[in-house]
Amino acid sequence: MSLIAQTFKNLEQKGRRALVGFVTAGDPDIEKSLAVMEAMIEGGCDILEVGIPFSDPTADGPVIQASSQRALAGGMNLTKALGMVKALRQHHSAPIVLFSYYNPILAYGAERFYRDALAAGANGLLVVDLPFEEAGELTGKWPGKDLDLILLVAPTTPRERMEQIALNASGFIYLVSMTGVTGSAGLDLEQVTHTANTLKSVTDIPIAVGFGISTPDHVAAVSKVAQGIVVGSAFERIIEKNINATDLPSIIFQYAKTLKATALKP
Repeated sequence: MSLIAQTFKNLEQKGRRALVGFVTAGDPDIEKSLAVMEAMIEGGCDILEVGIPFSDPTADGPVIQASSQRALAGGMNLTKALGMVKALRQHHSAPIVLFSYYNPILAYGAERFYRDALAAGANGLLVVDLPFEEAGELTGKWPGKDLDLILLVAPTTPRERMEQIALNASGFIYLVSMTGVTGSAGLDLEQVTHTANTLKSVTDIPIAVGFGISTPDHVAAVSKVAQGIVVGSAFERIIEKNINATDLPSIIFQYAKTLKATALKP
């Protein structure tokens, strides 16, 4: 069992849900970004999603787009992001998922990426713009199966396609709460519940819901229907508003701690 799967299992046994926190690597710079990531884990994020900045993040809203631009302007790239993961591993054992678009990985090389990601201490990969039908182009070049491939399901995904996605996914399945981009306002719990229940009927792989989740009330509500809750734009919004604050890690820590307190199994 992978570390990601084991984490979900352990939390389930404790009556808790997994808080999955996303942040863009290198935003606003490597030193501050590392401090933020550590604060997220120490504040209660059970799984950390490390975003690889990309010049054209089409699935992301303005907040994460801006974070990518800041990181890229500071010289961040895939190699440096893996270095940050390696630095985190010196002090933290929480699962780390690399969150990327396909182009950076394609340019890096599939087999080289697999080996270097594992060597750095990553546990999973989510490629936003790589549908499962084409994922074999990537995973077929991997020399092993030690890196979980996190796949996406949307509210518009038919049940038959969910079945196929579940057969190719590992670690957890990322359920997008709405159509649109990250950071979109509003959370339609009725829609999320319907989609999550349909997905649960075809797989036992843990489900984590993301997009539009930013408050403790959101986390508590989603905890009723899924095993994990993904928060991303809200963390980046805090970074953007406090980019020069010396106590930014402390602010992030308190926010993560507040969210984690509501991530309870009903």
